[in-house]
Amino acid sequence: METRLRQLLTELEKAGRRHDAQEPDHARKMLNLEQATAHLLSIMVRSSRRTRLLEIGTSNGYSTIWLAWAARSIGGQVISIDRDEHKLALADANLRQAGLRDVVELICGDATQVVADLTGPFDFVFFDADRLSAPSQLALLLAKLTADVLLLADNALSHPQEIAAYLSAVQALPQFDYLVIPIVDV
Repeated sequence: METRLRQLLTELEKAGRRHDAQEPDHARKMLNLEQATAHLLSIMVRSSRRTRLLEIGTSNGYSTIWLAWAARSIGGQVISIDRDEHKLALADANLRQAGLRDVVELICGDATQVVADLTGPFDFVFFDADRLSAPSQLALLLAKLTADVLLLADNALSHPQEIAAYLSAVQALPQFDYLVIPIVDV
């Protein structure tokens, strides 16, 4: 990753932490991924050559930049959904600053309604928004997934009750391997 892009990501990390520390309203927080998690996602995209990526939960575009950077390196595209227009505007600006806006389609709306209208196929899906609606979104996406899709979700350890139904839905899928990876950002 080029120095300029790494510097932008570092700035977004710091700004996100400062913002979230001062913001009492959970819905208005950026809630960016930890750097180690975002980096792992980009490695997974590049090493497995995923080209049709879906991200549910854009926020300010921090994780979207990591995904877009990885997708661009292998000729892929990202669709990212968020229901907050303000956050999508931040993501749009951050993706433009990163030089990656052309790799990402940003969609504003309720993710469950949006995924119902998407055509697919997707070979990589990252759930990083409302964990309670993720099982419904997964059900709507099943027919739109490649046979070797990577399904990922954040917060499996930090929000176990909220994500339990999603994890159960994934475990119930035939021929899917299931794993929770504890990632520590150092």
